Amino acid sequence: MDTNLVPTKGNLLLSKNTLKLSKQGYDLLDKKRTILINEMMSLIGKAEDIQSQIDQTFSDAYVALQRANISEGISRIKEISAAVPIANNINVRFHSVMGVEIPEVVSTEEKVHLVYGFMGTSTMLDDALEKFRKVRELTEKLAEVETSVYRLAVNVKKTQKRANALKNIIIPRYTAIVANMANVLEEKEREEFARLKVIKTQKSKK
Repeated sequence: MDTNLVPTKGNLLLSKNTLKLSKQGYDLLDKKRTILINEMMSLIGKAEDIQSQIDQTFSDAYVALQRANISEGISRIKEISAAVPIANNINVRFHSVMGVEIPEVVSTEEKVHLVYGFMGTSTMLDDALEKFRKVRELTEKLAEVETSVYRLAVNVKKTQKRANALKNIIIPRYTAIVANMANVLEEKEREEFARLKVIKTQKSKK
């Protein structure tokens, strides 16, 4: 809307509507920002918890791997690891939180196929394999949560910027425009009333 409008009743009405919409827009953005921040803080706590689990699980997995290396021999473990297929059962789907697309990592159920036989191997290798599977699951979850936190943070920043523009620029500007137009129109009405009163008085004298 042009902020240099001539003070008329029509333009005053337009300015009031713009001011009203700007205030409603700010309220909606403020609510959106609060919801996004709450969601983000919840996920940050979740990420910290998952990271803690990953650190411990990684530590346990490498200890288990060291034991397997000692039990089976490093060259044998290398042969077995080379035969492990690349995981291709991971999919990503999205759901919306206040218009922000949040990823969800979904691993489809798949039958576990051992790439080694029970003969010539020990339970230490089984233990290492199970622990590294757990590491992978936690890593998938952490990637999901950290990506969600990043997307939410970016949107919170954008929402904050728009809310600030409305609060600090648009709303004060149109508040002043409405007030100035109202004052000008009120002054014109007083002048018109006074002019009509003078004309009426003159006619009465005649």
